[in-house]
Amino acid sequence: MAHEHTHDIAPTPARASAPSACGDCCSACDGVTVAPVEQQVRGGQRFRVPAMDCAAEESEIRRAIEGIPGLTGLRFQLGDRSLRIDGEPQATVAAVEAIRSRGLEIHPWPEAPNSPGDGDAEAHVHDAEAGTGLPRLLAALVLAIAAEGLSFFVPDAPWSNGAGLAIAAAAIALAGFGTFRKGLSALRHGRLNINALMSVAVAGAFVIGQWPEAAMVMALYAIAELIEARAVDRARNAIGGLLALSPDTADLQQPDGTWKSVPVGNVAIGATVRVRAGERVAMDGLVTEGCTSVDQAPVTGESLPVDKGPGDAVYAGTINQTGTIECRVIAAASQSTLARIIHAVEQAQGSRAPTQRFVDRFAAIYTPAVFVLALAVAIAGPWLFGWTTLAAVYKALVLLVIACPCALVISTPVTVVSGLASAARRGILVKGGVHLEQARLLKAIALDKTGTITEGKPRLVEWQMLATSMPRPRAEHIAAALATHSDHPVSRAIAAGLTPNNVEARNFAALSGRGIEADIDGERFVLGNHRLIEERGQCSAEIEAVLRRHEEAGRTVSLLTTASGVIALFAVADTIKPSSAAAIGEIKAMGITPVMLTGDNQATAEAIGREAGLTDIRGNLLPEDKLTAIRALQQQYGATAMTGDGINDAPALAQADIGVAMGAAGTDIAMEAADVVVMNDDLRRIAETVRLSQRTHAVLWQNITLALGIKAVFLLLALFGSASMWMAVFADMGASLLVVFNGLRLLRNPERN
Repeated sequence: MAHEHTHDIAPTPARASAPSACGDCCSACDGVTVAPVEQQVRGGQRFRVPAMDCAAEESEIRRAIEGIPGLTGLRFQLGDRSLRIDGEPQATVAAVEAIRSRGLEIHPWPEAPNSPGDGDAEAHVHDAEAGTGLPRLLAALVLAIAAEGLSFFVPDAPWSNGAGLAIAAAAIALAGFGTFRKGLSALRHGRLNINALMSVAVAGAFVIGQWPEAAMVMALYAIAELIEARAVDRARNAIGGLLALSPDTADLQQPDGTWKSVPVGNVAIGATVRVRAGERVAMDGLVTEGCTSVDQAPVTGESLPVDKGPGDAVYAGTINQTGTIECRVIAAASQSTLARIIHAVEQAQGSRAPTQRFVDRFAAIYTPAVFVLALAVAIAGPWLFGWTTLAAVYKALVLLVIACPCALVISTPVTVVSGLASAARRGILVKGGVHLEQARLLKAIALDKTGTITEGKPRLVEWQMLATSMPRPRAEHIAAALATHSDHPVSRAIAAGLTPNNVEARNFAALSGRGIEADIDGERFVLGNHRLIEERGQCSAEIEAVLRRHEEAGRTVSLLTTASGVIALFAVADTIKPSSAAAIGEIKAMGITPVMLTGDNQATAEAIGREAGLTDIRGNLLPEDKLTAIRALQQQYGATAMTGDGINDAPALAQADIGVAMGAAGTDIAMEAADVVVMNDDLRRIAETVRLSQRTHAVLWQNITLALGIKAVFLLLALFGSASMWMAVFADMGASLLVVFNGLRLLRNPERN
C-alpha cells in the first residue's frame, strides 16, 4: 500500500514567517524566543527541560506535542536535559506551550543551535550534571544503607529510630527532590506517571514507618534513572559522534596562491582547499589536483580505501591516506554529506516506531490499572484477607513500585535508536524506526538495472581483430586515437580501456548518431556503430554473426574500418557490480523474490539479469510502467521494496512499501523519495538491512517480554507477601538496565552481531 514519506535526507526548510506572527496578545509566546528561520533550517531550536532525565518524560513530551502541525523533527538529549524542536516558528511556540501545560518547565537553550560555542556549552552542562548528579546519588545510597543497617542491627536502641529517621530523610532529600517535584506536578495535572507513583510509594512508606526502605527505594530508583539516561544518550549519540570526525579548519588557497588554515564555516562553495596525506577531508569537494586513496568508512561504510583522482568526489570526515590533493568545495560545511546523514538519522530517531507507539499506549493503560489495583489492595485487603491496615498499605506501596513502567517505556526507543545508528555506521541510512521494523516483512524486492545492479558506467569488455591486414597493436592505437576525440560515453569507455599512445589524428569529424572519423598517417579511419557499417556497405554475414552475439549479450558494438574493410570490433557494456550476484543470492536465501524492472530493451535486460542470477526480468518499462509493476508485485507477493537510483525510479520508490535509493550515485530526487539510502551503492546492504530489521524486531520483543515478565513475577510475589519495596525497586532497576543493555547490543557491527 502506498504511503507518504515525511523524512528528507536534507533538513526540511521552515516556511518563512516572522517570529511575532502569532500576535502580541498570544500568551503562548511569553518567555519563548523563537530562533530565526535560517537557524531553524540549519538545526532547529534548542530548549532545556530541567525535569527531563528519563525515557518516561521523553514519552510524555512526545504525547503532549504529537499532532501539532508544522513540526518536522525532535531531538532529545536526556543526559543534558535538552530538546531540539525542528519546525515552523508557530509550531515551536505551540510545542513549548503544550509541554508547559503538562507541568514541565522548558527554557530556550542559552546559545543558538550550531553556533561555535554550542558543542562546548552542551559538554559543559553535561559534564557538570554528571559530576554533581552521580556523587550526590551515591551519597544518598550510602545514607540509605546506613538507615537499613541501623534498622537491622540496633532496632531496639533508644536513639535508633530518631537517627534512622533523620538519615533516611537525608537520603530521600538527596536522591528524590527532583522526583517529588515532578511527581507532585503530575498529580496536580491529574497524571499518573512514574514520578507520581514513586512519590506516593516513598511518601507512603515513610508515613507508615518504613523509612529505611523508603530511602533505599528512592536512592536505587534515582541511580537507575541516571544510568538509563546515559545509556539512551549513548545510543542516540552513536551516529552523531561521527560529525566530530570532520576537521574544524581547512587549508584554503588564497588569491596569491598561498595556503591559509581557516574555519570551515568561512570557506565558500567553489573555493580550493588542500588535504595532505594522513589528514581528514574537511569539506565535500571534487579533486582538481593529485591522486590518493581515501578511507570512506565514516560515510559509506566501505572497509577498503577508494582511489581518488581529478574529477572524483571526496567527503568531509573521510581520511586521505597516501597523497596530497587539492579539491574544489561543492557544499558548505553544514550541508556536507556526513552532516546530512547525521541530520537524517536524528530526524529518524525523533519519530516513533510502531512497537514504540504500542508500548506507550500499553503503558498509559498499565500504570493506572496497577495504581487502581494497589488502591484496592490497601482498602479491601484487611476486609477480604484479614490483613492489618499497615500490612495492606505496605503491599499496596510495593505494587506502586512494581507499577513503574520505566523498563517497558525505555525498552523500545533505545533498541530502535541503536538499530538506526548501527545501520548508519554501515553506510545504510534508514529514515525512521517504522522502516527499520517493516523491512523484515518484505516478500519481494524490485531492482532497477542501471546503477543498481550494474555499475552505471560503460566499460570496454572485449575487443577483437576482424582482419589480418593490420597488426593488433596498430589497430589498438588508431582506435584509441579516434575515441579520445569524442565525448560520447561509448567512445570514452573505449579510450579508457585501450593503451594511451602518441598516434595523431587530423581532420576529426563527428558522424551524428553513428560514430567518428579522422585522418591518420594519410588514411581515413572510421570508428562507428552497426548502422554506420551497414550504410557503408561493409557488413558481411560473418560480421553480422559476430555482432549478433555481442548484441544479444547486451553490449554496444563499435567497429574500426577504412575504405578497404572492417579491421576490428570493440564491445562496450554496463557491467554488473561485483557484489550484485552475491547480493541477489542473499535476497533469495531469505525467501524474498528479486525482480528486475528496467527501461532498457528486453535483450539487454535478460543478459544482465541472467548474469546477476535473476529469473523475473522485465524490460522496456517507462516510469509509469514501473509504478504499475510495483502495484502488481504488492498484489502478488505482499510487502514490496523498490531499489533504484534515477529520477525515473522516484514514482516507484514512493509507491513501494519501502523505497531504497542507491546513494553514492543516486539523484537527490530518488534519495528524497526513498525510505532507505545505501550510501556506497552495494546491493548487499539491502539483505543486511533486512537482517538488521529482523534482529531489531527480536530484541524489541525480548525487551518487552523481559520488562513485563519481571513485573508479573514481582506482582504475584507482592500479592502473596513475599516481596518488599527495595526488592521491587531492584527488580524495576534490573529490568530497566537489562532492556537498555540488550538494546545497545545492536550498536555492534551487524555482520558480527
